[in-house]
Amino acid sequence: MLITTANDLPGYEITETLGEVFGLTVRSRNIGSQLGAGLKSIMGGELKGMTKALVDSRQQVIDRMVQEAEEQGGEAIVAMRFDTSEMGSNWTEICAYGTAVKIRKS
Repeated sequence: MLITTANDLPGYEITETLGEVFGLTVRSRNIGSQLGAGLKSIMGGELKGMTKALVDSRQQVIDRMVQEAEEQGGEAIVAMRFDTSEMGSNWTEICAYGTAVKIRKS
């Protein structure tokens, strides 16, 4: 599945727009990682556990978005974006979205 943040794919022609597709997850932080992150933020430096959790979450939402595009018959996703928002004090929503399209080599 070709995925791009651009609105077109160089070397390809978009032959059909199938519609918007999403991948979504809501994550909560465990108390251990919150305490560790709190201490680390006082001293400075990367929060490696939090970084890994975000990388894993982004991959999960991309996989879900691709699955939805494939179910619609999509061959590529254009205008892909991430959105992240806090839901309460411990929950984070992570979303990947874009437009599923059919393509052909030009």
